[in-house]
Amino acid sequence: MKKINPKFTIKEIHTHQEFLNSGYLLNNATIQNIDFSSIDINWKTVDIVNAVFLGCKFSEKDQVQIIQNGGLIFPEPSGLSFKPYRSHLYTWQELYEETDSGKSTDLEIYEHFSDTKYAPSMMESLYQSMHDHSIDDALRDYLNPDKDGNYKIKAIGIMGGHGTLRTDDSYTKVAKTAQLLSQKDYLVMSGGGPGTMEAANLGAYMGNYSEAELIDAISIMSVSPYFTSEGFHEKAVSVLNKYPDGKESLAIPTWFYGHEPSNVFASHIAKYFSNSIREDTLLAIAIHGILFAPGSAGTTQEIFMDAAQNHYTTFDYISPMIFLGKKRYAEDTNLFSTIQQLAKGKEYGEMLRLVDEPEEALNAFLENPPRRV
Repeated sequence: MKKINPKFTIKEIHTHQEFLNSGYLLNNATIQNIDFSSIDINWKTVDIVNAVFLGCKFSEKDQVQIIQNGGLIFPEPSGLSFKPYRSHLYTWQELYEETDSGKSTDLEIYEHFSDTKYAPSMMESLYQSMHDHSIDDALRDYLNPDKDGNYKIKAIGIMGGHGTLRTDDSYTKVAKTAQLLSQKDYLVMSGGGPGTMEAANLGAYMGNYSEAELIDAISIMSVSPYFTSEGFHEKAVSVLNKYPDGKESLAIPTWFYGHEPSNVFASHIAKYFSNSIREDTLLAIAIHGILFAPGSAGTTQEIFMDAAQNHYTTFDYISPMIFLGKKRYAEDTNLFSTIQQLAKGKEYGEMLRLVDEPEEALNAFLENPPRRV
């Protein structure tokens, strides 16, 4: 078998049409999640040296031909509640889809993961890692970075408490800020769950609508304020039905914590098993900055993780850190002043802002674009 040239750009093929467009030149290509079992292909005529087939389906005869001609097949495993070789990000509709057990896909994957979270078998751990690797790849396809890590999409992350009620003033401020950012063509990202995360994706979704319409959407959902409240999901879906022309946003949740349903306002969901990869990824791709709304220990951890990325220019950029809530970050805690002290003498210290209103937050981002170091 020929060795792979490390300088060769490996093709990724995710659909039948991409397969046909390849001209049957698949050497060094990666082919994901395509069902070839009902297609008549003479694999002897296809250049498949060092081609890797992830989760594809074939007849037994075709499998033999592919292996004999230099291809490598990773079959789709049975008995898993998730697909380890995904070729695209999730949607909320997919995660909420009911399975044969009567549970949502999201809940079924969570329960499967919980059973083996602390002591997975070697193969279970491998498949979880394969899944998260596939999500990484699908996320790169979506963000489309160049070779220097520059994204065509201007991504801003919003962090804050998962327990923030839909009736809280903080929820409304986050949603308004996200709406303003979306209207300036920023891609708003969140951790994908309820609370502040839902407010972020909701505000971004309502980017094509007025502030009054956003307030109406929040009012509709406030009848069920917490994610365990009766009608919580149904009220959110009713907002989607009333305001169907939503803008894109990204959610990056995890199955690691207790089950929280992914919110329905994110158009793209990159859900991971590994919480550490998920958190680092969200902070890393938020090149245009992070908004920190009031939160608890998890948000505090993310503040220091983001500060570390800025402090050491881990990803060759420094980005603004905007703190929404003077009471939380200046009065109740010393977190803002602590980060100021940490950033003393560093360039990112010039990009710290403490604000109380959505318009102030928007201006802070506009006035502090990311700097490449």
